Amino acid sequence: MLNLGVNVDHVATLREARGVSYPFPGEAAIACEEAGAWGITAHLREDRRHINDEDMLELARTVKRLNMEMAATGEMVAIAEKLLPHSSCLVPEKREELTTEGGLDVLGNKKWIGECVSRLQSGGIIVSLFIDPDERQLDAAAELKAEYVELHTGAYANASGGAADVELGRLIAAAEHAHAIGLNVNAGHGIEYVNIKGILEIPHLKELNIGHSIVSKAVMVGMKEAVRQMIKLMKPYSK
Repeated sequence: MLNLGVNVDHVATLREARGVSYPFPGEAAIACEEAGAWGITAHLREDRRHINDEDMLELARTVKRLNMEMAATGEMVAIAEKLLPHSSCLVPEKREELTTEGGLDVLGNKKWIGECVSRLQSGGIIVSLFIDPDERQLDAAAELKAEYVELHTGAYANASGGAADVELGRLIAAAEHAHAIGLNVNAGHGIEYVNIKGILEIPHLKELNIGHSIVSKAVMVGMKEAVRQMIKLMKPYSK
C-alpha cells in the first residue's frame, strides 16, 4: 500500500505572508488526517521562514505520525531529540532558495550525516535521507543504515516530453537499486495532481510526501477534499 504524507509548510507560509497568527498548520494537519493522510510532514528551516518551533510542538503533540523535515545540523538534531517525531527526513538547505533544490550529498558528508542518523535513531526516530536518483548516494545512505531514502522527484516534475521520460527512468532505476540494497523508498518534491501518474510508475514506493500542490488545491476545494482527491489518484498503485 502506498501512503500519503502531507506537508503543511505552506499553510504557515500563508500565515507569515501577513504576519498574523493564522491559519494554523496544526488545524490543517488534523483535517489532512481526517481525510485519510497517513502522515504529516513539516520542515523546520533554520531561518524559520514558515513552520516555527511552536508549530512543531503542536504537531508533535497532536498528529499520529509527524515527519520532521530538517537540515543535518546540530541544532535540528537536538530539537528532534526533544520532540521525538515518528520520523525525520534530512535534507540540504540553503537560506536563499525558495524550496529545497536538490538531494543531500551523503557521499561527501558521510561522517557528519552518519552522526546525525545515529543520534536520531538512538531516540527511536525513523530516518530518511532526501537523495537525488544517484546510485552512489544511495549506496552511501545504505552504509549509514538509514531506514529510508526519499527520492527527489523535482527534476522529473520540472521536465516535459522526452526529458521527463529520461528523469522518470532515472527514478525507476534508483528505486530498483535502493530496494536491492535494503532501503525503503519514498518520493517527494514537485508532485501534483497531473504528474502523479508518472510518479506511480516508480517501483517499491512506500510513501509520497506532497505539500504545495495539496495546499494550493485546498484554497479552491478545502483541505479535506484536496487530500481525498490526491489519495484517489494514488489508488491505482499496485506494485
